[in-house]
Amino acid sequence: MTLTRFVTKNAFRNRRRTILTVISISVSLLLLTLMMTIWRSFYIDAGPPESALRLITRHRVSLTFFLPSAYREKIRAIPGVVNVSPLNWFGGKYKDDKPENFFAQFSVDPEEIVKVYSEWQIPEDQKQAWFHDRAGCAIGRKLADRHNFKIGDKILLTGTIFAPFNPELTVRAIIDSPENDDSLYFNTLYVEESVPRWKGRAGTFAIRTDSAESVTRVAAAIDDMFRNSPQPTKTETEKAFQLGFVSMMGNVKAFILGISSAVVFAILLVSANTMAMSIRERIREVAVLKTLGFTRNGILALFIGEAVAVALIGGVVGILLAQGLVRGVANSPQGGMLQYISVNPPTMAVALLVAGFVGFVSAFFPAWRAAQLNIAEGLRHLG
Repeated sequence: MTLTRFVTKNAFRNRRRTILTVISISVSLLLLTLMMTIWRSFYIDAGPPESALRLITRHRVSLTFFLPSAYREKIRAIPGVVNVSPLNWFGGKYKDDKPENFFAQFSVDPEEIVKVYSEWQIPEDQKQAWFHDRAGCAIGRKLADRHNFKIGDKILLTGTIFAPFNPELTVRAIIDSPENDDSLYFNTLYVEESVPRWKGRAGTFAIRTDSAESVTRVAAAIDDMFRNSPQPTKTETEKAFQLGFVSMMGNVKAFILGISSAVVFAILLVSANTMAMSIRERIREVAVLKTLGFTRNGILALFIGEAVAVALIGGVVGILLAQGLVRGVANSPQGGMLQYISVNPPTMAVALLVAGFVGFVSAFFPAWRAAQLNIAEGLRHLG
């Protein structure tokens, strides 16, 4: 019998206990993987390379305040700025208030927004059709697949912020992008012509700079330009703008760290208790193994191997469950800011390392104590 086979058979000698331990570790690793995935998505992932060139300008006080549309050309004149488009949240209702019918809608300058978001892939004929139809719209591939929208379909939105304006839009383009967009974009002139009181206003501006080195300088120049105006601005990177919404939920970093620490501690308790019980029941077996020529280090390796094997099995199951859950959340209408997350290989590797580490630590001390017992004392043990 090989060492691996020996470890495997001993790990599952008490199947009920092992299965319950695997389930406990799986649930813990599921939570840990989710927390690490959210952390990476919010604070580590930089998004497409083009996003490093983008800035978002909004009212310094709040997103609920509008900026004058005239700011656009002043921003464009700043050295380093290549393209500027209004990016106004429309907030309309599609069909009803059911979550599955919710999706983001923005009014933009079509010809400018495709330059700001240069990673968008749109067939040239669709792009031109969108540019020349004021009541046309472009939608993300994910949104098109979710509602089975096709080129030429009509989408009727019920205005809320811009009530009583209810735009009837025609799908002219479908956007393929690295982030699999789930939004709808239509011409801001359509809003201004239909709701005159909103003419000359913009919620935010999406800005593309000529290089990543220009981002900080351009952001400072924009805010300095309007610092003493009645509508001061706040300009930040696209990533910082998105994190602003995350911060509204509170101290997310502390929450994730707290949950992750509690999860690791819980895994340690479960695994340590299981290994302590298993080793205590096998003291006499340890003595027999020693009489057969097993060394202390060999016995230590056997017990640690069992614990690490069980922990890794639980880790793999937990990671697979986390992948399924994340995929479900990302594809659901309620995904929100989590619709672009995924469990990537580095996150899986870290989760498996944590599982292996927990297995090692939980088994080391009881295994070490068992390995130190002499043969006579072990054979007298009645546990």
